[in-house]
Amino acid sequence: MHDATGQLVDELLVMEAQSGNAKAFEALVSRWQKRLWQYARRLTGSSEAAWDVTQESWLGVVRGLRKLNDPARLRPWLYRIVTNKANDWIRSVAQTRAPVVASDPASDDTLDVDVSADLQSVLRQLAVRSRVVLTLYYLEGLGLSEVARVLDVPAGTVKSRLFHARNEFKEIWQQSTG
Repeated sequence: MHDATGQLVDELLVMEAQSGNAKAFEALVSRWQKRLWQYARRLTGSSEAAWDVTQESWLGVVRGLRKLNDPARLRPWLYRIVTNKANDWIRSVAQTRAPVVASDPASDDTLDVDVSADLQSVLRQLAVRSRVVLTLYYLEGLGLSEVARVLDVPAGTVKSRLFHARNEFKEIWQQSTG
């Protein structure tokens, strides 16, 4: 979805939606819904929570779309909103000490064939910070500068977090396969 043509389409849809065109906003939702839901599911580990996070995220998009000054920054802006909403959800679960219900692997495979069940299992075991940076960089295909914008940190910090997240991932992977 992040090819040049897709980028241009997204930018035009943003400008139209900012002008009040409801159909343009619906088209944006249609283009981004599945990808943002998959990202939210990877962060929360729960299909049900991912729907809640995605819905809350779209409400944030509705409220803030007119403030998005540069339509070219839609992609990192959307991911930042979902990341923040997912982190809110994770914090609320931690506060209530309710267990995170892992999503059903069979349903995951039908909607997210690009990520194996083993990889998803390891991702769920990572610290949230590591899960977010690895997911954005590797699974969502954002570059260092885009990840930096999503997380509101310098690119050097992203590099450092990627380094530590890779090591954490490697350790968990070796434990699960060894």
